[in-house]
Amino acid sequence: MYNAQKPLRIGVVGTNFVSDWLAEAAALLPQACVTAVYSRAQTTGDAFAAKHGIPLVFTDYAAFLACEQVDAVYIASPNFAHCAQAVAAAKAKKHILCEKVIATNSREFEAMRTAAAENGVVLLEAMRPVYDPALAVLRQALPAIGPLRRVTMEYCQYSSRYDKFLAGQVMNAFDPALSNAAIMDIGVYCIAVCAHLFGEPKAMHAASSFLHNGFEGCGQLLLEYEGFQTNITYSKISESIAPSVFQGEKGSLTVDKISMPGQIWLYPYKGEPRRLDYTPDKNNMVHELAEFIRLAGKGAVQHPGLVTSGIQMRIIDAARRTTGVVFPADV
Repeated sequence: MYNAQKPLRIGVVGTNFVSDWLAEAAALLPQACVTAVYSRAQTTGDAFAAKHGIPLVFTDYAAFLACEQVDAVYIASPNFAHCAQAVAAAKAKKHILCEKVIATNSREFEAMRTAAAENGVVLLEAMRPVYDPALAVLRQALPAIGPLRRVTMEYCQYSSRYDKFLAGQVMNAFDPALSNAAIMDIGVYCIAVCAHLFGEPKAMHAASSFLHNGFEGCGQLLLEYEGFQTNITYSKISESIAPSVFQGEKGSLTVDKISMPGQIWLYPYKGEPRRLDYTPDKNNMVHELAEFIRLAGKGAVQHPGLVTSGIQMRIIDAARRTTGVVFPADV
């Protein structure tokens, strides 16, 4: 079990660019070090290890979890694999930082949460904006705009893999069999921020557009809260040019990019607009990782992040039921 007096030794599951960001974030924190990587292929595991100076490479997941040089795992595999890998990690007494979206559905999330609780380990979803200090700045500024009446959250990012999809190559990012969809990959950022700031909505409405292989390429949600509504627009096949906007009776707040905020502006209806005091980090994964280390050090198996993830998964489940986004893991 992790000794909080020493750096948290992390084993990375998966070798994609998100794992690169995590390894780079860990290098910025003296309380963390990456000691192992698991990859299905030895060549990709070796390459990732060489790139980040990681001493141990595994191609067998059971051996990876049995490694005494690993206190915690960061899971960045395809969405459909998160539940089984996290439950196995919990049973091996490893703390778990699981990349978004944390699970395919609420049933899987509850299985992961139960396994973590039963084995006394921390389970945390790697949701960058929730732990970015920008969200605390935003929350503290909300009273300045008076009663909240409307929120428009927009995150549309033209996928770097979409051109290959259009050329006929279906990569993992556009394969619904792996529990992938725009709501899981992109919309989840907005949904998590709503869940964190506002809690459970009273009602939810959803619509989606699909590609020829059944992949959900983009969509919209309307979440109803007491006194205001939140409109969420997300896409993997187009690019946003508009910020997210929080409208109140006395003014508005804008956030340029909800997944990685750079600027937050306050626009009072009576007074001059001003940029709020916030300096973004080049790699804002450092904040979710710092929170994970803090929770692991305290042995805080129950924490607010689980509440946010639970609400988020219930919203996504309801939206998918409405729009017909179904994955093999739902059966």
